[in-house]
Amino acid sequence: MEHEERLLAAAGDLFYRRGVRAVGMDDVRAASGVSLKRLYQCFPSKEALVVAYLERRDERWMSSLTAYVAERRNSIAAVFEWLERWFGEDDFRGCGFVNAYGELGATSEAVRDVVRRHKQRLRDYLRGLAAEAGAADPDLLAEQVLVLVDGATVTAMVSPPGTAAARSAGHAAAALIAACLAS
Repeated sequence: MEHEERLLAAAGDLFYRRGVRAVGMDDVRAASGVSLKRLYQCFPSKEALVVAYLERRDERWMSSLTAYVAERRNSIAAVFEWLERWFGEDDFRGCGFVNAYGELGATSEAVRDVVRRHKQRLRDYLRGLAAEAGAADPDLLAEQVLVLVDGATVTAMVSPPGTAAARSAGHAAAALIAACLAS
């Protein structure tokens, strides 16, 4: 398990920073200090390593988001506050899921599946927040907020520092919520 954790930590850093296609298994081996033989024992293919990286990223990303939001009064606004903090981090490189999908989504069903599961998990979480906020149609509000989250993330990635993108998306979300609650 220790080897797997070191491999996932190294792969996560390299894949997110440089891109999945730009990183070879030998790069992961070198960064992790784990032998190539052990790497392939833990992850028999690069695709298996990428899927494990994305699953690990999903757990950590969602845990960080939900913990932050749980401590705030206005849950949907807190999502955008959390995004602003994330976008301001020195190592921010956009959405690791969208990045991986852009690189491998056309050729890897396993990568497509894990990316879609992450986005569905986020959508479900946002739906819960929309329902708690009293939205008449929580599914619609969740979908709209998800579009704002993804749009802000892409904008922040291409226009650093992206903190303004999070604030703008948060204002748009507040207007959506107000409209949903008024109807």
